[in-house]
Amino acid sequence: MPKKPQVIGVDESGKGDFFGPLVIAAFLAADDAIPGLVSLGVRDGKLLSDKRVLEISRTLRHDFIHSVVMVGPEKYNQLYEKMRNLNKLLAWGHAQAIENITSRTPAALAVSDKFGKAELVEQALARKNNKIEIRQLVRGESIVQVAAASIIARAAFIEAIDRMSSQYGLELPKGAAAKVDEAGRQLARMHGTAVLGKTAKIHFKNYQRIVNPRLALE
Repeated sequence: MPKKPQVIGVDESGKGDFFGPLVIAAFLAADDAIPGLVSLGVRDGKLLSDKRVLEISRTLRHDFIHSVVMVGPEKYNQLYEKMRNLNKLLAWGHAQAIENITSRTPAALAVSDKFGKAELVEQALARKNNKIEIRQLVRGESIVQVAAASIIARAAFIEAIDRMSSQYGLELPKGAAAKVDEAGRQLARMHGTAVLGKTAKIHFKNYQRIVNPRLALE
């Protein structure tokens, strides 16, 4: 019996979070694995609790071929300064995650959640001479392989921000709301403003509100 075609799902976590890395994950599975993945609880990682994300991710990482591209804050800030465009940075990360899998094993198709112009990921793959077919879908997490990638990416982000919180002695909140600004000011008081370049995405508006508190009042 011929093998079922293998499909790569790709998704990211951390792009809307001031603190922590940007994480892009790719996950490989054939469609005949979908019933088992659904019974495991695989769905869009944003709809699951952190605890459940970590539980499911452990099984996915153990049982399936996957790739995690972790772009820590310092590297993220360097790349953003160079590219000046988040979607280009995401396309680079998506292509790298896909390449990490296809360099190990063949796949028939890659599917990602659509985040910008489709040609950005296609061009990033072309620069790697990777000819895999790529489909970018709105609400791509409806594809189980993409949902699995979203869980792996979210788990890696949660683990990274927890490590960072322990390292700097302050719980670093997720997101980009007002509580993030307050945590940023406290972090800067503890370690100096340079620490923000090591822990956060400094092109976010939060950064200017933290280093110049008067902006928060305007």
